[in-house]
Amino acid sequence: MGLGWSSAEERESLLPPQPRVAAGDPLVPPFRRGHIPVAAVPRLAPAPGRVYGRRWFVLLLFSLLGFAQGLLWNSWGPIQNSARVAFGFSSWDIALLVLWGPIGFLPCFAFMWLMDKRGLRVTMLLTSSLMVLGAGLRCVPLSDLTIRKKLIHGGQLLNGLAGPTVMNAAPFLSTTWFSPDERATATAIATLLNYLGAACAFLIGPLVVPSPNGTSSLPLASQSNSEHIKDHIDAVLYAEFGLVSLIFSAALAYFPSRPPFPPSVAAASQRLSYRRSFCRLLSNFRFLMIALAYAIPLGVFSGWSGVLDLILTPVHVSQVDAGWIGFWSIVGGCVVGIAMARFADFIRGMLKLIILLLLFGATLASTWFTLTCLTSVTHLPLTTATLYTSCILLGIFLNSSIPIFFELFVETVYPVPEGITCGVVTFLSNMFMGVLLFFLTFYHTELSWFNWCLPGSCLLSLLLILCFRESYDRLYLDVVVSV
Repeated sequence: MGLGWSSAEERESLLPPQPRVAAGDPLVPPFRRGHIPVAAVPRLAPAPGRVYGRRWFVLLLFSLLGFAQGLLWNSWGPIQNSARVAFGFSSWDIALLVLWGPIGFLPCFAFMWLMDKRGLRVTMLLTSSLMVLGAGLRCVPLSDLTIRKKLIHGGQLLNGLAGPTVMNAAPFLSTTWFSPDERATATAIATLLNYLGAACAFLIGPLVVPSPNGTSSLPLASQSNSEHIKDHIDAVLYAEFGLVSLIFSAALAYFPSRPPFPPSVAAASQRLSYRRSFCRLLSNFRFLMIALAYAIPLGVFSGWSGVLDLILTPVHVSQVDAGWIGFWSIVGGCVVGIAMARFADFIRGMLKLIILLLLFGATLASTWFTLTCLTSVTHLPLTTATLYTSCILLGIFLNSSIPIFFELFVETVYPVPEGITCGVVTFLSNMFMGVLLFFLTFYHTELSWFNWCLPGSCLLSLLLILCFRESYDRLYLDVVVSV
């Protein structure tokens, strides 16, 4: 994105008319820094741009890649007992297979640079090729389980390296291809499909792979010996490899970096350089405030979700029930998140209020869950219904806040490129998750402290957002004031 997108004449036709100012009046856009009430935004109409029907195909390809990345990342958690029997995985192996996700975010800044310099197509092809290679390594049929385990770990690491793109580039794609009244919706779809892929792993693994104790619903569950389980796991790995290869082939055939003509003024405008963007982000106290408000609760929730079966074991919840709780919490978050994003597109300029409501609900749900697990102290009823309801509500409130947060990040620090902005906050979130999972690996005998992290992080985030002063610099460029 930048001045190379289109000609000066094309950009000039998109610029909103500039109001006349008297001598001595400040030349500050009236909608910046809160000079005009947020409620004034719905009276503004989008500046004329040009959108193309192919934008939905581009969004579909990117969303499918995110779906596949989440599916591959969560392949082993729901079938960890079967994987122990088939491949001889230890507890450390299972934890490390999940930990490769946040570890893959360590070179996140290199992917930000590539996206900023070379565009979305090059980044997309590199990311999908890493996923193809990673999915292929997991499928290599070796009888030596030691080497096979190393290849599986290598494949998970390569899939983790794809995380920075599929989790960061959604606002960049929505700005590049979609009009201002569709951006939040496109961001939500592209972002939340990654989480939906992780949710589907809770279904696909247990339905296809027999459990070692023979409790699977499949007719062949009685033959649950190690070779039989291994064959079913291989079938899942081959299917996932085929899915990733198909997405890579489609992206290679057609996935342009940008449309011929920008959809909005913000899409055509020049952005800050890579180095200046980081200087702007690190020196912007308002951005750091909302970055922590996003990273802390989402990082804690992601780590908590990854070991949900271990957390629920002390309260006698089976692995199957834990998987269903994780599935419905993510699916509910995806559905509500897309609905909230569409609502945000409709009312525009109310992102802070939406986030406050979602965080308030997450604080109540996490507190309910934590107190319910302390049956000896609170005497609250501990039933399957209460556990399902509190966990699913928590997932809905937190997961649906992700695209709204992303849009608020971009509006706050514009003209910093979207990929760099969201890359920094997702890096922070994954670092929080990685630290928690690393600590959990060495201190996993008592998990009640993990439950208390949930309401504490949600409450801290709620307080940070309450103190945050919102502004909509990007939106100002994309609207004209009705006279």
